[in-house]
Amino acid sequence: MRDILLLGQKAGLLLKERGDKIAVAETSAGGLIAASLLAQAGASAYFAGGAITYSARAIRGLVGISTDEMRERGIRSSSEPYAQWLAEAVKAKHGRIAWGLAETGASGPQGNPYGDPAGHTCMAVTGPLQRVRTLRTGSSDRVENMWLFAEATLALLVEALEAAPRAVREA
Repeated sequence: MRDILLLGQKAGLLLKERGDKIAVAETSAGGLIAASLLAQAGASAYFAGGAITYSARAIRGLVGISTDEMRERGIRSSSEPYAQWLAEAVKAKHGRIAWGLAETGASGPQGNPYGDPAGHTCMAVTGPLQRVRTLRTGSSDRVENMWLFAEATLALLVEALEAAPRAVREA
């Protein structure tokens, strides 16, 4: 298994240094992303909240995105546009915070109804800068994919935090 705790620790330290908060929405990582961020001492300084948006009911209830609205926009789950939208929606649900992070995919052992294979996920971070990425592991091992999805999403977050301009704070 991957050591996502080190990435969670690095992300947490960067968020603390910046004085920023984050909200997380994840589907096929099943809570591993939020858990790695929350495993760090002092996580309340940067972790605003999170949601496991595994079902249409959870997506609607926790972040306010309906399947009808997805159809109207021509966006489907497990896609880069949806990951970006999900990151923006979870960020907005948590008020005035700096960052939103999202992951959406098919952990396995089968693919999803959209034709994506097991091991496919899309992840996005939104805030002072935006990043979106797709990962395909080529594996149908559900648990291994969950760990890989969490690792890749946290790595994307760290990358964004390191690249983002720091806000000028008034004294």
